[in-house]
Amino acid sequence: MTADPISIAEARTTVLDATRPLDAVTVAVEEALGSVLAGEVRAASDVPPFACSAMDGYAVEVGPAGRTLEVVGESRAGAPSDHPVRSGQAIRVSTGAAIPTGTGGVIRQEDVEERADAIRTGTPTSASQNVRHAGEDMRAGTVVLTPGTMLGAAELGAAVSAGAGAVTVARRPRVAILCTGDELRAPGEPLGPGEIHNCNGPMLSSLAQRAGAQVAACQRLPDDPAITRSALASGLEQADLLVISGGVSVGPHDHVKPALSALGVEQLFWRVALQPGRPTWFGAREGKLVFGLPGNPVSAVVTFTLFVRPALQAMQGLVSRAQLISDGRLAVAVARSPHREQALRVWVQRRDGELTVTPNGPQASHLVTSLLGADALAFIPQGEGELPAGSAVALEELAD
Repeated sequence: MTADPISIAEARTTVLDATRPLDAVTVAVEEALGSVLAGEVRAASDVPPFACSAMDGYAVEVGPAGRTLEVVGESRAGAPSDHPVRSGQAIRVSTGAAIPTGTGGVIRQEDVEERADAIRTGTPTSASQNVRHAGEDMRAGTVVLTPGTMLGAAELGAAVSAGAGAVTVARRPRVAILCTGDELRAPGEPLGPGEIHNCNGPMLSSLAQRAGAQVAACQRLPDDPAITRSALASGLEQADLLVISGGVSVGPHDHVKPALSALGVEQLFWRVALQPGRPTWFGAREGKLVFGLPGNPVSAVVTFTLFVRPALQAMQGLVSRAQLISDGRLAVAVARSPHREQALRVWVQRRDGELTVTPNGPQASHLVTSLLGADALAFIPQGEGELPAGSAVALEELAD
């Protein structure tokens, strides 16, 4: 434990070392969007389970154009024909319908001339033409999805195709968000002298949900020691991870740190050599994580991106990593800080095969508008003077 500022990398390592994966739960596929898979999904059978037609047309034997074939039946999706294809015959098929026995290929409907009970082929038919074979997509028993996979629409479609009605996933972390300050008012509420709207509450709640968490509580706290301690105690009881905005500095009305100490939360670091976001606090109690983020909205979003998001990912079994896009090159010179690494909000363009990054307007930590349209954080090493235009900088995806 140290009160001296530590590097971003040291802070991230400390967070991940204190983070433990949550238990796995089984949920219906329809409820699994955005969850992280905790158990593999194997194909229960071949997909498709039978040879089927890729086109609306006719199942016929292999042969040349110009044949006249008698239509002797129909195979529709969900209603296969039990009539085999024989010489001189054709069976109408729909897209996705099972291929009748004896089929050489499927000729498209638009490539035949339809007559009363027959067709005349306008093109040759080759073996397996327009036929989807059994197991072409998945073979029975093969692993389709592996643990650690984030379940999006495509992954859920693959799970259902593989025969899964339910999947085993990491339990979503429960997050409590507390925003401190006598000056805070609810969104849309009229403001009195010295008051501001609490934008951190909705922002942090949204960021937590986008990171896969369930928000168990999101509330505002006055600068009152007893109320602060009571709210923190409640948050620690109901949540896996607690995010506090403001109140972690050293002012006379900053009551968060003393309350956390009284509640038995061990401080693991306080202050990071980061601009914006230096007064970031992190601690833990019995596996539950507590983040004290700065009250300025940009600082809150930046520190959530760098520290809270990786913890939420690790809780769900995702490979914990910086969300690096790539290296980019500065479009303009940037003044450096002699004591802190900067995380600039930037927008990114690709020019001549390289990523060019431009600061997204003024960078003060209270300017919410510096987040609008920003693609990434660009890291500017501490030092004297300027980092010249054209310098390579690391980029990380900004949480949104």
